[in-house]
Amino acid sequence: MRRKAKAKKSVNIKKKVRDKSKITCPLTKKNSNAAGKELSQFTLQNVRGMRDILPVDQPYWQQVRKTLERAQRDFGFSRIDIPIVEYAALFDRSVGRATDIVEKQMYTFQTRGGEKVALRPEFTAGIARAYIQHGMQVRPKPVKLFYIGPCYRYDRPQDNRFREFYQAGFEVFGEIDPVLDAQMIQVGCRIINRLGIKNVVVEVNSIGCPQCRKTYRSLLVSYFESKKNRLCIECKRRLLENPLRILDCKEDKCVQVSQAAPQSIDHLCEECRNHFRELLEYLEELEINFEISSSLVRGLEYYTKTVFEFFVFGSDGAKKNALGGGGRFDGLVKFLGGEDTPAVGFALGIDRLVNEMKKIGVKLYKEPRPKVFLAQLGAFAKKKSLKMFEALERSGILVAESFGRGSLKSQLKLADKLGVEITLILGQKEALDETVIIKEMATGVQEVISGAKVVDEVKKRLKNISMTLKRVIEAAERTSEEHEE
Repeated sequence: MRRKAKAKKSVNIKKKVRDKSKITCPLTKKNSNAAGKELSQFTLQNVRGMRDILPVDQPYWQQVRKTLERAQRDFGFSRIDIPIVEYAALFDRSVGRATDIVEKQMYTFQTRGGEKVALRPEFTAGIARAYIQHGMQVRPKPVKLFYIGPCYRYDRPQDNRFREFYQAGFEVFGEIDPVLDAQMIQVGCRIINRLGIKNVVVEVNSIGCPQCRKTYRSLLVSYFESKKNRLCIECKRRLLENPLRILDCKEDKCVQVSQAAPQSIDHLCEECRNHFRELLEYLEELEINFEISSSLVRGLEYYTKTVFEFFVFGSDGAKKNALGGGGRFDGLVKFLGGEDTPAVGFALGIDRLVNEMKKIGVKLYKEPRPKVFLAQLGAFAKKKSLKMFEALERSGILVAESFGRGSLKSQLKLADKLGVEITLILGQKEALDETVIIKEMATGVQEVISGAKVVDEVKKRLKNISMTLKRVIEAAERTSEEHEE
C-alpha cells in the first residue's frame, strides 16, 4: 500500500512540473539556515531581462559571428577583449552623469574591498581606457580595434530588448579625417548586407565640436524654454542638464516640439561643416543609402561631430528598428587622461541582427554534415573506436558517432538518419583482429578491412562515391535538356 501511494505522489509531482513554467526547489536544511528563512526556496527561471540562447538559435548567432570576424579581417582590425566589470567612475566620466545609462540603467555594486564598480553598459569607454592604459598611442596610426561581448543595462525589458545584450563594434583611434567616418559606415553596411538584411538606411548628422556646440546649445535651450509646457517631465529635466537629448525623446509631444527646433548642422563651425560635407561626399561615392537626420544626437556625452545609426525600413517605407550606430568621440581619450586622440567607431546589436534575420527568413549557412559514422559494440571495441575516431578526424574526415549507445541497431538507425555515406562497424571480434567492417550506405555493400588502412580506404571510397554522384547528376541534366528540346 505504501509503495502504491508513493508512486501516485510521484506522478502528481511530474504533472505539476509540466503545468508550471516556474519550478521551485527547496534548499537543504543546512543551506536554508545559512541563507535565511526568506530564501527557503529558489526559482529555476532566468533573472528578469536575461535569457538563454538555445541550440535552435545558435546557427543565427554563429552566422553573425562569422560575418563580423570576416569584416574584422577584411578591414584590418585587431581583436580586443576587455573586462565585463569596470570602475563605475569610468562610465560616470565618459558616458555622462546626465544620461539615462548612468542615472538609471547601470548595474553598480561595491566590492568587498569597498570599490564601486559596474557591469559595463557599453564598450567604448572601456576600449578607450585600455587604449590609454596599455600605451597604444605609440602604435602606428590609425589603431583599429574590434570587440564583441555582452553588456548590461537595468532597462525595462520589452520585445527583443534585454538587460543582458550583446554588442560587436569597431573603433579607430588616431585619425581625424572624415574618410574614417565613411569607412565605419561602410563596414557596418557591409556586415548587415552580408547577413541578408538589405532594406537598410543610414541616418547621419553632425552635432559639432565642443566649441560650436556652445552656441547651438544656447539656441536650443532658448527654443525649448519657450515650449517648456509642452515637454514631458523627463525632457523638462533634460533641459537643465543635457538639452540635446530632448531631440532624441520618443514621446509624441516632444517629437512635435523638436521638429521646429534649431538644427545642429545649421550652426557648425567651419571645420565641422567641412568635415560633414566631406563625409557626405564619401558616402555618395560609396553609393550608401543615407539620410540626414537633424534629430539624431546619440545619447552619450562623449560624441562629437559625426553621429550615425543603421535603421531597417519596412516595405511601406516606415522606419522600423535600429540595428546599431556610432560616431566620433575625439575628446574621450584626452578627457580620460590620455593624449589628445581623435577617434571614431560604431557598434551593432547582435540580438537585433538575429531578430531581423529571423523576421525576413534569412537562409542560414549549413555546417558540413558528417560523411562517415563510427559504430561500436562492446567495451573493448569502444576503446579502440576512440583512437580510430581521432585518426579519421585528424585526416580531415568529418565523423559522427554515438559512443554512449550500446545497441548496434540504434547506432545504425542514427547513421541512416544523419545521411552518412559510409558506416564503420567495430565489434569485439574486429577489435581483437584489428579490423573494421566498412559499409556503403547507398548500396548496403560491406566488407572487412584492416584497421591500419581505414583512413586511406575511407578517403578512396568517399572520392568514388562523390564521382559517381556527379556522373548521375550530369546524366540527369542531359536527360532533362533532351526532353526540353
